Amino acid sequence: MALPPLLTLQSIRLTFGGTALFEDAEMTVAPGDRLCLVGRNGSGKSTLLKIAAGMVEADDGRRFVQPGATVRYLPQEPDLSGFSTTLAYVEAGLAPGDDHYRAQYLLGELGLTGEESPDQLSGGEARRAALARVLAPVPDILLLDEPTNHLDLPAIEWLEEELSSMRSALVLISHDRRFLQDLARSTLWLDRGTLRRMDQGFANFETWRDEVLEQEERDRHKLDRKIVAEEHWVRYGVTARRKRNMGRMRALADLRSQRRDQRKSQGNVKFVASEGETSGKEVVKAEEISKTYGDRTIVDTFSTIIQRGDRIGIIGPNGAGKTTLLNLLTGTLAPDSGKIKLGTNLLKVTLDQRRASLDPSWSLREALTDGRGDKVEVGGVTKHVVAYMKDFLFTPEQAGTPISALSGGERGRLMLARALATPSNLLVLDEPTNDLDLETLDLLQELIADYAGTVILVSHDRDFLDRVATSVIAGEGDGSWIEYAGGYSDMVAQRGHGVRARGDTPAPATAKAGKTEKPQTQPQTDTRAPATKRKLSFKEKHALETLPGEMERLQADIDARRRKMSDPAFYSRDPDGFSKVTAELETLENELEAAEERWLELEMLREEVEAR
Repeated sequence: MALPPLLTLQSIRLTFGGTALFEDAEMTVAPGDRLCLVGRNGSGKSTLLKIAAGMVEADDGRRFVQPGATVRYLPQEPDLSGFSTTLAYVEAGLAPGDDHYRAQYLLGELGLTGEESPDQLSGGEARRAALARVLAPVPDILLLDEPTNHLDLPAIEWLEEELSSMRSALVLISHDRRFLQDLARSTLWLDRGTLRRMDQGFANFETWRDEVLEQEERDRHKLDRKIVAEEHWVRYGVTARRKRNMGRMRALADLRSQRRDQRKSQGNVKFVASEGETSGKEVVKAEEISKTYGDRTIVDTFSTIIQRGDRIGIIGPNGAGKTTLLNLLTGTLAPDSGKIKLGTNLLKVTLDQRRASLDPSWSLREALTDGRGDKVEVGGVTKHVVAYMKDFLFTPEQAGTPISALSGGERGRLMLARALATPSNLLVLDEPTNDLDLETLDLLQELIADYAGTVILVSHDRDFLDRVATSVIAGEGDGSWIEYAGGYSDMVAQRGHGVRARGDTPAPATAKAGKTEKPQTQPQTDTRAPATKRKLSFKEKHALETLPGEMERLQADIDARRRKMSDPAFYSRDPDGFSKVTAELETLENELEAAEERWLELEMLREEVEAR
């Protein structure tokens, strides 16, 4: 006998701005359910999840939760204000009788110590604390809105294992296909105000969606033919009659009204890359390149050849040096040793995951035209900016909208629109899938597949890598990078494991030749980790990741000022300016020295932790 549902939504209606966001939406969550909620950006998925969590009240309908059932909701933007530490924030989500040790355990697994001050957390750290808070009580229902945001591959795979082992019913919103495929057993599709359910996992969603849309198109075609037939009768069927059949006239009016009220499927993004002239056959040749910051080797004697048409994925945990390797391969950063040779006729376009090239005060029109007129040239064809906006699902009314008012998904589409309008034969994509819905991801994959140039990308999206990458460069630790043919799954098959989780050390059985490993025959006591094993905090790990870039920036500023002071006429021409630059130089040198000392301290700590 089936158990009664824990949560029920019945006939839910909600209207925003005159448009019905939901029309009679129905949802049930039974014990053990694993549901994924999918739909286009802006379709109302997050709002529906908030209604299920009891945080938003619908205009009409009923929400019922079984008495005694516990529900926990993970928002996209958690609020930690009012708590002294992350541990206090997580423990505040526990009920009497819950295990307080689990709160500390989860924080540690997510790279936090519990002592962090909430007002000093980054967005990623706040997200990890919020995950620990909702997972710690092991509730009856978990409502998770984009739980993989800000997580790297090791953390995503850890979260999958954690959720798989929990007894809680799950409702997930995510753009990570592999995450949904591994966890979901049923699929909810929110489309044009209608919520449909398929009692199969996400792997079958696309086939089901296409069948529904094809049936809608057939029904629409039948309706159009019926309207044409009725209009023909109105025009010609009454010529021999003295009065019209008012019943048929009313039926025709109803048909026309029905046709007007039909909400067609939202259009797809139209991706067309502005391809430049063909590059040379050999795009990048790296010969035993190395890069070191302080005592830490980021890249150790790595060699590769990237040819025209290759799609190269770079993967690794946060702090492994993915962006450093990307900058080395594209000539943005010079190696300490070895050689980088870039091919001929290269036209590079970079998509920055931090959206750093977007001025928040720009309007959408200005961002697409760089403030020059109303035209955009794409692939040799000049288009009006509003027409180009429509290709990326922006409305004409949004032309004057400031970038600061756009959602994360809209900013992602805008960055793609800007990048693809620039002629190129080398696309450099740093986390291009962030905030893109599944349909837009499909089209981005098609674009990359059809792109005549070369693509180098950094991504934590395993399914995306499987679909587009011809080879994957994976960080093995200690500055070692190895290239594997195929996508992420091919890399796992060849390597024997995925990207290592935090605190894990490479398994000797899958170690690569040439790496120094501990002896296989360790005394049995060495396999027992001490109960109070020291681990790097999230802030320490973050510092290890960001300090190299900070030191590089400081060194560049120092070099610029030294070049300025090397001008013999500088002092005589501008004594005050000379004094100012001298003071700035001293300050920068002190900052660089402090950063290097901190880096050395953290590196020694990391080596000590890993040696235990």
